[in-house]
Amino acid sequence: MTKSLHYRACHLCEAICGLAIETETQADGATQIRSIKGDAQDSFSRGHICPKAVALQDIQNDPDRIRQPMRRVGEQWQAIGWDEAFALVAERLSTIQAAHGQNAVAVYQGNPSVHNYGLMTHSNYFLGLLKTRNRFSATSVDQLPHHLTSHLMYGHGLLIPIPDIDHTDFMLILGGNPLASNGSIMTVPDVEKRLKAIQARGGKLVVVDPRRSETAAIADQHLFVRPGSDAALLLALLNTLFEEGLTRYSHLPVEGLEQVREAIAGFDAETMSARCGVPAETIRQLARDFAAADKAVCYGRMGVSTQAFGTLCQWLVQVINLVTGNLDRSGGVLCTTPAVDLVASTSGGHFNRWQSRVSGLPEYGGELPVSALAEEMLSPGDGQVRALVTVAGNPVLSTPNGRQLEQALDGLEFMLSVDFYINETTRYADLILPPTAPLEHDHYDTTFNVFAVRNVTRFNEAVLARPEGALHDWEIFVGLAKAFAARNGLELKPTMAPEQMIDMGLRFGPYGDGSERKLSLAALREHPHGVDLGALQPNLAARLKTPSKAVQAAPELLLADLARFAEQQQPAAHELLLIGRRHVRSNNSWMHNYHRLVKGKPRHQLLMNPADLASRGLTDGQRVRVRSRVGSIEVEVAASDEVMAGVVSLPHGWGHARPGVQMDIARAQPGASANDLTDERQLDALSGNAVLNGVPVEVVAA
Repeated sequence: MTKSLHYRACHLCEAICGLAIETETQADGATQIRSIKGDAQDSFSRGHICPKAVALQDIQNDPDRIRQPMRRVGEQWQAIGWDEAFALVAERLSTIQAAHGQNAVAVYQGNPSVHNYGLMTHSNYFLGLLKTRNRFSATSVDQLPHHLTSHLMYGHGLLIPIPDIDHTDFMLILGGNPLASNGSIMTVPDVEKRLKAIQARGGKLVVVDPRRSETAAIADQHLFVRPGSDAALLLALLNTLFEEGLTRYSHLPVEGLEQVREAIAGFDAETMSARCGVPAETIRQLARDFAAADKAVCYGRMGVSTQAFGTLCQWLVQVINLVTGNLDRSGGVLCTTPAVDLVASTSGGHFNRWQSRVSGLPEYGGELPVSALAEEMLSPGDGQVRALVTVAGNPVLSTPNGRQLEQALDGLEFMLSVDFYINETTRYADLILPPTAPLEHDHYDTTFNVFAVRNVTRFNEAVLARPEGALHDWEIFVGLAKAFAARNGLELKPTMAPEQMIDMGLRFGPYGDGSERKLSLAALREHPHGVDLGALQPNLAARLKTPSKAVQAAPELLLADLARFAEQQQPAAHELLLIGRRHVRSNNSWMHNYHRLVKGKPRHQLLMNPADLASRGLTDGQRVRVRSRVGSIEVEVAASDEVMAGVVSLPHGWGHARPGVQMDIARAQPGASANDLTDERQLDALSGNAVLNGVPVEVVAA
């Protein structure tokens, strides 16, 4: 038996923590994982590790994971060869497009797509050949407002300023729970120590959330806010900064600040207090404290993005940082200078060049809002979607009105899934193509280095050999592209392996000189613990991609959205509003199939304030029915003063007891899908992003 020690980063969530993985090779040549620990020598994570990383061995050994292409024949699944599978996809998609047009085929890419660099580099090698405008992804149930705001203000959707958490004196977090998410549009391993370090150096941490989350529990101040009303609080903060003369000079070229001041003049703290539920004097004092801090950060995340005014919220966050002098400033928010620079190497993107067929929702960066996916399948007429390709996604559990989407999937003429589970979505596929598991392929984080709180880089070598007959995700897309091109007489552009692309990006990026001498793949291979390229530095002025090379503080679309905000109807006093929640053990629904991530106390319950339980004659632990416009679920309720009165909280991703799901551990877990309640008609009208927080519901005894 031979023991080996491997170093790589976990890429199951945003934190990209460094790992030390010990393996043992048996006499028969089989290799087993003996242990997974945090890498104390990692240049970024400093030995931090969370339960998701330890569960990598569960993924590797999971008997439910598909290891060869599977074709659905009736209610049964049968193995099929790779070449036969590629030919089948080419024939079915080509036939459907020939009969009904290119847009008759849709594409959905899930959240794990950005965690696998082969998907980032090569998925479009095949998907681009489809030339469909019906492209969808998890972006529009998550961070689309971030991208659109940066596109409008800074000229590029990835030019998102990141909190300089290690040097700030005051951190204001709205709708974020980094202790559970390990960051999120803020790649930050070991986040609890970093937040407590703010307090240890005399700084302050303030969390605004309808729930006293894990992060709120360690904060100096926690403010309850009504779900969906963060824009009111942010407008009041900005108004106070202007009204009380608390703004600071910015070194950046800026256009439109006076327009902003005039546009928000009527949204004062006293008026907005009634909408957000935070006392006016508390809002004003928060604005004063934020402005008085030498270095401060305003950071808004998932909870403020997935609501009716998500883009307005993200714009206000940026403007608050700007007018207090904290945009592009050490200790404030800064843009990264990543080793592989996606901002420098890609265009700034586009918005609303076309709209969805049925509801007229706008595209962003070539993708339509995923809330429109089901209706594009269900609504007859020219351009109706008749086939679907899903990549590393489970939209039945992750997008609004999952039951409607199930109905739509069941009526498709053909469906292909690139995935290694038969889950709530892929059970409708005609063909499932499984890639290698995370430890069987190498990896480079092209996305999360763009959002990191330090400039870091590392290349992750495969820990385990690729099984015989298996294909990496990028090889699957190359195979699909070749078959589709041959079927349709298309000429394919030459391509190269992902690691070669990364090598080119490193050599010609901001730290390279085109050779192997400075930064290259060969150089990174000599540093298995990663390379620290230094603290974030002010750089936004030079990286702006707006036509005028100035920050656009007052985009017309956002100023116009203030009128929609002013006219919004307020929830009835008796109405309950549903919000989501996240746990450190749970990132995506497929993680519920690993014992290490589902063990311990149950986390599936509906949290409800004791006063709301009492007023409805309900009791702690009772089974309740939760109803919204689109449907109802049954779930156990748990009394909790973590949630404010008028709010109930249900976690994302549960509800696996659907017919045909082949994930035994997940199916054994209780719980229901929150997205059987979320409403595909409730959107941020500006961006089309889904509303997952602030959904009106009714709770009664089951």
